[in-house]
Amino acid sequence: MLNFKKTNIVFIILALLLGALATRYHIAWYLYVLMLWLYSLVLFYGSYYVGSNFFMKVLCRANTQAKQIAISFDDGPATDSTSGILAVLKAYNVPAVFFCIGKNIAGNENLLKQLNEEGHLIGNHSYSHHFWFDLFSARKMLADVQQMNETVRAVIGLSPKLFRPPYGVTTPNMKTVMRQAGFTAVGWNIRSMDTVIKDEQKLLNKISRQLQPGAIVLLHDTSKTTLAILPQLIELVRNKGYELVRIDKLLNVEAYA
Repeated sequence: MLNFKKTNIVFIILALLLGALATRYHIAWYLYVLMLWLYSLVLFYGSYYVGSNFFMKVLCRANTQAKQIAISFDDGPATDSTSGILAVLKAYNVPAVFFCIGKNIAGNENLLKQLNEEGHLIGNHSYSHHFWFDLFSARKMLADVQQMNETVRAVIGLSPKLFRPPYGVTTPNMKTVMRQAGFTAVGWNIRSMDTVIKDEQKLLNKISRQLQPGAIVLLHDTSKTTLAILPQLIELVRNKGYELVRIDKLLNVEAYA
């Protein structure tokens, strides 16, 4: 499998070969530029494709043939929509995981308590969800995710162990933070695009086409479209013979420290 270490080894060997050839032959300058461009392209792929496991291990689905899937919600808690999501999940007896942003908890502590009391999991989606989060130093990133955990612990007395990278971007610094803080990184293999797709039927169709055993569906409890389709989505999934389970059961991991 392609990863950061193997990529560096390959490109170091290529650079050495070019250097050796340059001592005997004329090497066009654009070959060096091309090699640098290819290296950058591989790094971009590894960073922005959460399922690549390029820099670090990220659990994006369960290795199972059982017809079980988990649904996850990012970016809450949201005052105007999370309560509606919870009402639907309760009505259909569906467990979920909510990867919350720490700064969104202030003023929404009751929602966080409700999430926990109704049997849902709370995961760490960073405190700031800063646009440049993936460029933070390891120290700054660690402080951010720890602040999120401290915020959750102050409200429900639990510290999340499940972490979802903001924007799905992974880096070497994030790998260091995951190891130091004892997190399990969790991604997805069905990206609904519910923050972009506003057509309800189109959104349902997109998710339905990708259903498979062990899938993790990425949704957002900040999306009004998601709230609107959630009852239909649950019914659709069940009609296809799938069971909706909590992500810690699906992946066989611990949710809290």
